[in-house]
Amino acid sequence: MVGALENIKVLDLSRVLAGPYCTMILGDLGAEVIKVEAPGGSDETREWGPPFKEDVSAYYLSANRNKKAITVDLKSIEGIEIIKALVSESDIIISNFKTGTMERFGLGYESLAELNPRLIYCTITGFGETGPSRNMPGYDFVIQAMSGLMSITGTEESGPQKSGVAIVDVLTGLYSCIGIQAALIERAKSGLGQKIDISLYDTAVSSLVNIGSNYLMAEKVPTALGNIHANIVPYQTFKTLDGEIVIAVGNDNQFKSFCKVIQKEELAEDIRFRKNSDRVKNRAELISIIQTIFLTHSKLHWQDLCKNNNIPCGPVQNLEEVVNDPQLKARNMFITHEHPTAGIIKMIGSPLKLSRTPVQMKYHPPNPGEHNEEILSALLKQKD
Repeated sequence: MVGALENIKVLDLSRVLAGPYCTMILGDLGAEVIKVEAPGGSDETREWGPPFKEDVSAYYLSANRNKKAITVDLKSIEGIEIIKALVSESDIIISNFKTGTMERFGLGYESLAELNPRLIYCTITGFGETGPSRNMPGYDFVIQAMSGLMSITGTEESGPQKSGVAIVDVLTGLYSCIGIQAALIERAKSGLGQKIDISLYDTAVSSLVNIGSNYLMAEKVPTALGNIHANIVPYQTFKTLDGEIVIAVGNDNQFKSFCKVIQKEELAEDIRFRKNSDRVKNRAELISIIQTIFLTHSKLHWQDLCKNNNIPCGPVQNLEEVVNDPQLKARNMFITHEHPTAGIIKMIGSPLKLSRTPVQMKYHPPNPGEHNEEILSALLKQKD
């Protein structure tokens, strides 16, 4: 089978999560990805654990499949020449060094575009390549704090909370992937590559979506609402006899159906709750009524009733429950692959389901410099 990005070559000078996550997606889609590290391996996530399996970290495995790996000393003339030789035959280069670092290596966009005018050059930085903060280092946690994401996450009691995963890094990887693929489409028309400047800060602010829009319209600083939705009611978690369940009633018709489910049809006609805007205003009264009812039965009881009446719902599951969910098994969202050091490894699969050019798991997450001989010897042959 041929991947959607077959014959696209990616030079990956990124590390940790945002960049590697982007290039893993490109690799899943069939691109040839070459991961470049300093001698010995310089991706910090190789050391981030436990858990480790035969000294291979689970964190590193999460974002580095479908890549080949070489080690290059970018502080040496020979190392820079190797990168330039690889750039000349690559479609994409991606890096996440601090602003100005690639230029100091002699690997800035202008220099490399002269070697390869078709090159798509993507940089990922904390704050972007313009503006007064451009030279500041940026980490997901810091950006979550600065962007407002933490201010709207958690509750008044808990105080500001970060997401349970490095969500800004993940979103930045996705935005980078989108930008790269858009540039590939444009290149098919113009024949030219271009530079893509992606920042974690910009990405985090873009992810504020409706909450950001609410502020821009009303200029009222939002507070952390925990599991409560700012604009929709009821749209939150509820405690049951044996755990918590999420109920997501998205419109007034669904609310009428929901009232039948909880055997409180009169609530749908109550002037306080008839429309969503009224339910938002009278949130506390309505939620108190619903919560009392939900405590009378198990989460499975409510889940079955809601599903049978087309009310969006789902139990709050831990990861053991997630991994054993038959729906995810049917979608191949958990896969195994053989690794030369760690043996059989388990990984989260790809959510991309393409009918003619499906995602393939060709390569295990590579060890440092695992493909030095293969790739560097091919460069030598080209010189000869």
